[in-house]
Amino acid sequence: MTSTLQPATATEAVKRPGRWLALSVLVLAVLLVAVDATVLGLATPYISEDLEPTGTQLLWIGDVYSFVIAGLLVSMGSLGDRIGRKRILLLGATAFGAISILNAYATTPELLILARALLGVAGATLMPATLALIRNIFHDPRERSLAVGIWGATASAGTAIGPIVGGFLLEHFWWGSVFLINLPVMAVLVVVGIRYLPESRNPNPGPWDTTSVVLSLVGVIGVVYGVKETAAHGITWEPAAAGVLGAAALYAFVRRQLTLPAPLLDMRLFRNRGFSGAVLADLLTILGLSGLVFFLSQYLQLVQGRGPLEAGLAELPAAVGAVAAGLVAGRAARRFSVRAVVAGGLAAVGLALAALTVIDQSTGYPLLGAALLVVGVGAGFSFTVTADVILSSVPKEQAGAASAVSETAYELGAALGIAILGSIVTGIYRGFAAPAGTPEGAHESLGGAVEAAAGMSPDKAQTMLSTAREAFVDGLAISAGAGAAVLLATAIAAWFMLRAQRLDNAA
Repeated sequence: MTSTLQPATATEAVKRPGRWLALSVLVLAVLLVAVDATVLGLATPYISEDLEPTGTQLLWIGDVYSFVIAGLLVSMGSLGDRIGRKRILLLGATAFGAISILNAYATTPELLILARALLGVAGATLMPATLALIRNIFHDPRERSLAVGIWGATASAGTAIGPIVGGFLLEHFWWGSVFLINLPVMAVLVVVGIRYLPESRNPNPGPWDTTSVVLSLVGVIGVVYGVKETAAHGITWEPAAAGVLGAAALYAFVRRQLTLPAPLLDMRLFRNRGFSGAVLADLLTILGLSGLVFFLSQYLQLVQGRGPLEAGLAELPAAVGAVAAGLVAGRAARRFSVRAVVAGGLAAVGLALAALTVIDQSTGYPLLGAALLVVGVGAGFSFTVTADVILSSVPKEQAGAASAVSETAYELGAALGIAILGSIVTGIYRGFAAPAGTPEGAHESLGGAVEAAAGMSPDKAQTMLSTAREAFVDGLAISAGAGAAVLLATAIAAWFMLRAQRLDNAA
């Protein structure tokens, strides 16, 4: 379905003053969220040493941010449509900076968990607002495609920059410094945003239904928590109950949206084949990539012996490919077709993952680097075009809610991917044969095996680590193969679901 929305005037469409400077403000927010999502993993060992959290507390420190973001994305996107996207972005950015200070100077595990949860509340306002503002700032379809490409390229660049910046800070400062890098970025964002960002909102939004907000929050958090905990610890009553409660809440949420005169999320959006196909492609792509993304850093550091900074640099080709592809994706989709670019990008990612099924402990960097570059290029093409399709398939008044659906698909895809593909790696790893006397913790994770080796005799430690690393790599290779199958199947689905989808050529 091709969008037929037209701007009020040609001047508004083509000559809106300051639109590119406004975009620079938006990409600052995207960069910040992307960097913040990646630096905590590097800081975790230092936090463990300083605050001495329990194992459960450490898991919550790592997960509560993404749980809260996932649960509030739709609500915050809809709130932005109602009170104004500029307003919610600037309020969220200010809160994000202030709460970052609380994270940096947390003195107990409980305080850090609370601070991470509050940071998730602020973070949930940023990504939907940025994409929705792009929809309302850039009325010309070609300019909007380029703006979305820059938006996506910045997110990819931030994911790559995060480990590098985090590694540098942790080598020179204390762990709280990884949160304080948010402050100068947020200051620039707020000061420049007040001046150059235009306000936009739904002129007839209806009331903000708090029951729907609660159902959305409980539903998404319940499902994501249940999936992640089951992947990490197996099926137990607590995550199973959370998952069932979450699924029931989501069902009630959908039923309620279909009956409200002014729903929090208009479920009729999913009748648009292009919108539904783009959201499904995003979800399944992230699902298929999650095994590689989640375990690649461990492979580079714990198997191949690279330092955190070197491992971060080794992952750069994916970001470089995504940035380059994102900037030309809109042009390519117009020259060929939406489905050709999306399906072709997904197929390229699938083939790159298939190539990684042959990795072992001594695999050289040329294969890894080339595969990561292809993954980045394919994902850059796919994600940029699907984001453009999602924005152009809905009325601009609903841009915030639609953007939030896209972001929620990423979160759910990551949770499901870690659960499904992560369980493959974990299951194969835990079955490795260890010498007698090996601590139980060695079978929990490869990091646990490295830690356990410090208390063993050199010969036993070397034998245990060798078999543990071999099992981990075997699991990673099988997970890459499963991810490749998911991506190739998604490419076929996208080819059919997006067959009539086009990007407009002119305003």
